[in-house]
Amino acid sequence: MAPWFLFILVSALFPLSPQVHGLNYTDVQAAVTDMRSKSYYGFAILLQMLNSTSQPYRSLTFLMPGDSQLSESPISVDHLQDFLISHAVTTPLLFNDFLHFPTGSLIPSGVENKMIRINNRGRANFFVNNAHIVTPNICQNSYIKCHGIDTVIQYENSSYINS
Repeated sequence: MAPWFLFILVSALFPLSPQVHGLNYTDVQAAVTDMRSKSYYGFAILLQMLNSTSQPYRSLTFLMPGDSQLSESPISVDHLQDFLISHAVTTPLLFNDFLHFPTGSLIPSGVENKMIRINNRGRANFFVNNAHIVTPNICQNSYIKCHGIDTVIQYENSSYINS
C-alpha cells in the first residue's frame, strides 16, 4: 500500500506533462525582492542575469546556496542557466510540501536525468542531496518558491561547473 501512496503523491506533484507557467517579469522581480530580504544577494543577481538573457518557462522551486558558498563555486557564464536549474525543483514547493517526502525519495531537478535525493529527518534536519535546508519559504510573494541551503548542491556528475 505504501508504494502506491508514494506513487500517487509524486504523480500529483510532478505530472507527466508539467504545467507550464511562463515566469513573467513580475514573478522574477518579486522572487528577487524576497531573496534580497533574506540576504541571498548572489543568487538574486544570478537569477537576474539569467532573466536578462533567457527565461525559464516553467514553475520552479529554487534551492539557494548562500553568498559565501556561491563565491567559492566556479560558475562560468556559459553554464549559468545549468547551474541555476540544477538548484531547482520542477514544481513550486513550500517547505511543508517537502516534508511529505520520506527519506530516500527522488525528485526531479531542473536538469534532465539529475535527481534530488531527500533525507527527511524532520523540520530542523532536512537535506536535499548534500545540502541542508536552513532557511525555508523565502519566496512568498511570487509563483516562484525558494529555500536557503547551506552548500552548493552536488550531483555524481557535476558537468555544469566548469573552471
